[in-house]
Amino acid sequence: MQILSVKNLTVSFDGQSVIQDLTFGVEAGENLAIIGPNGSGKTVLLKALMGIVPKLGEVLWAPGTKIGYVPQKIDADRHLPVNLHDLLMAKAEVLRIQPSEIRRVLEEVEVSQKILKTSVGHLSGGQFQKALIAFAFLGNPNVILFDEPTASLDQLSEERIYELMGNLQKKDDVTVLLVSHDLNVVSQYATRVLCLNREKICLGTPEEALQVQVLDKLYSRHQKYYHHKHGH
Repeated sequence: MQILSVKNLTVSFDGQSVIQDLTFGVEAGENLAIIGPNGSGKTVLLKALMGIVPKLGEVLWAPGTKIGYVPQKIDADRHLPVNLHDLLMAKAEVLRIQPSEIRRVLEEVEVSQKILKTSVGHLSGGQFQKALIAFAFLGNPNVILFDEPTASLDQLSEERIYELMGNLQKKDDVTVLLVSHDLNVVSQYATRVLCLNREKICLGTPEEALQVQVLDKLYSRHQKYYHHKHGH
């Protein structure tokens, strides 16, 4: 079943086109990785799919779709007297969610009481990413949008976050749209890959999309694409 249909999507700012005439679809349960150079429109695409930037074209989600969003980063004020427990309780109140649902999400995302009670401005990078994932998963979304969720983490924390993401997808049968620069992560977790450089360069399996000739076209022959080594 198709959970998302995008047709002729165009996003422009100040007359400059960031995404041009983009058409693609996503099946329920897929993990679609979105790759491309900086400035290619990846983050803008996620925001357009959520309806928070002006756009032309069509974005259709299947009826009943609930979206969770994990941003690349949020600059939290270290003096802000708010912790993850406060944030989750506020969201639960808005969505009328029972406390048992909060406990379930915290167990799934493996959030400790220490993380829960620490002010958001004092969490480490890995702890903060876990907090953002817990916040996104609260409310039982069936689609999660991940925007470079490990960009500021060390390699060990990065691997744990991606393992957590994969486990949650399998357990809860969610559809994932993942923006990533790490081609090893893409090859390991994605079922399909959208190559984006303002327009669609390719859409296919990781084996098809990560071929050298496709990456040359995507990033141009004058740029070196990033290929981080993991040791999996």
